[in-house]
Amino acid sequence: MITVHHLENSRSQRVLWLLEELGLPYDVKRYERDPKTMLAPPELKAVHPLGKSPVIVDEMPDGSKRTVAETAAIMEYLVDKANGELGADTVGADPSLYRFYLHYAEGSMMPPLLLKLVLGKVPLFGKAAQKRIQPMVDVHLDFVEKELASRPWFAGEVMTAADVMMSFPLEAARNRAGLDQGRPATIAWLAKIHALPAYRAALARGGPYDYA
Repeated sequence: MITVHHLENSRSQRVLWLLEELGLPYDVKRYERDPKTMLAPPELKAVHPLGKSPVIVDEMPDGSKRTVAETAAIMEYLVDKANGELGADTVGADPSLYRFYLHYAEGSMMPPLLLKLVLGKVPLFGKAAQKRIQPMVDVHLDFVEKELASRPWFAGEVMTAADVMMSFPLEAARNRAGLDQGRPATIAWLAKIHALPAYRAALARGGPYDYA
């Protein structure tokens, strides 16, 4: 059985969604953010030394446990566990696009979004600095819009784990970084994933999530 150590209102919501899509059984251990710092609680360090979420712990048939951290690594682990379902070799998907978006989400798109979020909490200087960050965010939003205008899913004609990975940065961008109806293909993609039964089921399992 897989246990997801899930921080409410965080990028770990994607792990629950992928598990629902793959039909893999799992339990959820929820953690709440510190109300003052909004950081993950110290209890997560007992699961993984970095004290971050998501983390999964997979109990093997022999009783041993395997701990996996980092969202993209978790995605790859779960896809492998499901015999490649929603992975690079999915019929109708381009393997190179799949691998690109699986890692682009956190490696390239999230850093400016996170920086904009953090600066928004800094009085005076932060508000001014945010204006300098927005053009960096717009480069990514324009790129994604062009990509989604050319095909229905990030890796091609079918949904893959790459779409699951891309959900959080785009939800965060719509919530706080200027993604709106001016980029209709991206907004349509968000509406499409939010209507999926597995996405809705993951929301029910995960608890509070402000980005859906």
